[in-house]
Formats: sequence, structure tokens, C-alpha cells
Amino acid sequence: MLAENKKLSAMESDSVGKVFVRYLIPSLIGMFMMSINVVVDGIFVGHRYGEVALAGVNVAVPVFSIYFAVSLWIGMGGAVLYSRHLGAKQVKEARSVFTHSLALIFGLTLLLAGTAYMFREQLALFLGANDETMPYVMEFMTVLLGFGFIVTVQNTFSIFVRNDGNPNLAMISLLVTAACNIVINYVLLFVLDFGVSGSAWALIGAAAIGTCVLLTHFLRKDSMLRFVKFRFSWELIRNTFTIGLPSFVAELGISVFTAGYNMAMVRWAGTVGVSAFSMLNYVHSVMLMLFIGMGAGIQPLLSYYRGAKLRSRERETIRLAVKTAIGIGLGVYLVGLLAADGIVSMFGSFSAEVRQMAATGIRLFFLAYLFMGVNFVMMTYFQSTEQVKMATWITVAREMLLMVAILLTLPHLIGTTGIWLAIPISELVVVVTVYAYIRRRTRSVPEARAVS
Repeated sequence: MLAENKKLSAMESDSVGKVFVRYLIPSLIGMFMMSINVVVDGIFVGHRYGEVALAGVNVAVPVFSIYFAVSLWIGMGGAVLYSRHLGAKQVKEARSVFTHSLALIFGLTLLLAGTAYMFREQLALFLGANDETMPYVMEFMTVLLGFGFIVTVQNTFSIFVRNDGNPNLAMISLLVTAACNIVINYVLLFVLDFGVSGSAWALIGAAAIGTCVLLTHFLRKDSMLRFVKFRFSWELIRNTFTIGLPSFVAELGISVFTAGYNMAMVRWAGTVGVSAFSMLNYVHSVMLMLFIGMGAGIQPLLSYYRGAKLRSRERETIRLAVKTAIGIGLGVYLVGLLAADGIVSMFGSFSAEVRQMAATGIRLFFLAYLFMGVNFVMMTYFQSTEQVKMATWITVAREMLLMVAILLTLPHLIGTTGIWLAIPISELVVVVTVYAYIRRRTRSVPEARAVS
């Protein structure tokens, strides 16, 4: 108990900047490495089987996004409640939340996977598969549908380990997962010639190994995570789903984004456009994970401080996070502007038409990162403080409402340029609405000054 109390007191006594960095850096590195898993699949498939196979895997990637979305829904919703209980020194209730969340994610994932497996061909067509890409889509998707629950359990468990004051182990787990994914991909694709399905098996096998690493958290003396007797609770399910909904919608939006862009590219640029977008999409998945990692890094702090009623530390944390998001976004935009051709080259040798379209797309699309990080940070803040409606608006608007509306209209005016600019424009509009919302609340609600 002494070790547990010491860990909690450090959250309250160490400087906000020190605690912020302690959680942020491992979270960014861990999420970056998780994104590497999908990018590695694309790089190996592109080099081994060519651009059509790469496009096929890209069409199937939303299945991974759906799994990840469900794990964030339950994981982030449960984690907010868990850390809030810890902040209020309610350890028994925190452990009950943890047990309930792990049981819920396991059961729900199996139910979804079984349903999707029965309609996998229809799902592939909906996601944008055509006659050329369908065989590769089915290979990759079938494996993910059968064993993707391993990915969801690992991610949910990782979120709770981070919220239990061990962000370094959560990071190490994802580092190990990424390293194993690279090795297994090479063996299955280049040595054993498993085909595109080998890349999916590498993803699943690596996640299983990463989960085993997380289990060592239970050996720590200061670990508060414990499995307790499971007690089914509709109230806990409702609270978990309500608080975690913005995270679920944010990740589900990635599937909408990928499917929407694939469909738009098929219409306006054919398979060449889908191949070009697939390269950008892999890079985009890395950036999304970095921003999700930023949110995951500050969520335990915001939830704990809210439970402990330490509002001044909560305000300082969100201000640091916004400044960090702006800095990262600017740096990434400059990289895309100056190194677009090099980024495209990472995925193999393609036709000049595909290379040129992909490089142009990167230079235009990377404008979105100037605003995207701030949107993720503010979504996490609203989520952690139970302003769920505003958090949900950010996620729904970014990659659903505004993006779809722009994809349906702007390409008619400026062609494929309108497709590349759909996300940058939607991110900018959302930032403006968030700023307006905060300014309005600042005049009427003192608490809103935390982010003004």
C-alpha cells in the first residue's frame, strides 16, 4: 500500500510539466510504434507483391481501424472512470471498472467479428474493393476478422496500464509488438511466401506477444490493477460507452475517411488514384496515432486531476498539450512539404503517374496537421471532463460530416485536388468551432477558462 500511495502522491506533488512529459513521451512513442505495425504491412506488401496488392491491403485496413475503435471506446471510457476513482482514492471501484472493461471488450469484439465474417465479401465491396484488389482484400480481411480480438485486448489493457501509472511498460509493449511485426512479416512474406495473408498473421502474432509483455505489470508492487469478481452493471456499461464514445467515433472516422477517399479516388482517378492514396494513408495512420497518443498521454492526468479536484493542475496540463500539438503539427507539415518524394519512395518503385500523384497529395494533405493535433487534444479534454457532446462533435465533424460533404462537392470544381484538401478544410473548420465554443463558455462558465 505504501508503494501505491507514493505513486498517487507523485501525481499531485511533482510539477505539472514533469508529470506531463512523463506520460506524454512514452505515449507518443508507443502509439507511433503501433502505427508502424500497419505501415510495415504496407511496406512489405508493396515491395513483395506490388502496387495492386498494396491497394488491396489499404482497402482492408478499415477493419483494423474498427477493431481499434472498439478498444478505444471501451478502453478510454473505462480509463477515464478508473483514473477518476484513483484521484478520489476509491481503489475498489477503480478495480471493478478495470475488470468490467476487459470482459466487455473481449465479448463485444468476438460478437462483431462473427457478424462481419458472415458478410465479409459485402464488407469488402463496401470498403472500395474492385475486381483487381478483391483477392488481396479477402486474404488480409479474413485473418483480421478471425483473430483481431487479440489486437483489441492488447490496446485496452495497454490503456489501463498507462492509467495505472506505468506509461513506460505500455510503450515497451508496443515497441516489442512493432519489432515482432517486422520480423514476422519478413519471414512470412519473403521466406515462406505466405502471400498477403502473411502480413495479417504477422500483425496478430505481434499483438499477442505485446499482450504478454503487458501482463508483467501485475508483478509490480505498486500496481493497482487487479481482476476482481465480475459484477455485470448496466450503469457502468452506460457510463463507459458514453464517456468513450468520442474516442470510438474518432477511430471509426478513420474507416469512413479511408472508405470515402478510396471511393472518391476510384471515381476521379481509378486504380492509380487508389494506389497513390494508399501510400498517403499509411503515413496518415502514423500521424493519427501520434495525435491519439497525445490524447492518451494527457487523459490519465486530466481524469485523475478531475477526480482529485485539482483544477489548477488540470488547466496547466491542457495548455501544455495545446502548445505541444501546435508545435508537432507545424513540424510535420514542413516535413511533408520538403520530403514528399522521399516518403513515396519508402513504399517501393511505382509508375511515374502514381508517384507524382502521391507526392502532390502529401504536400496538400499535410496542411491538415496544422490543426489536427489541437482538435485531438480538445476532444480528450472535453471527454475527460464529461463534456461528451462537444467531444463527439469534434470527432463526427472532422472525418464524417464535413469531410463527406467536401468529397461530394469540391472534386467537381478542382478534381483530385479537392479530394486531397477535404481533410485539411474540415480540420480547420472544426478548430474554428472549438475556439468559438470555448470563448462563449468562458464568458458564462468559470471552469472553461481552463482552456482559454
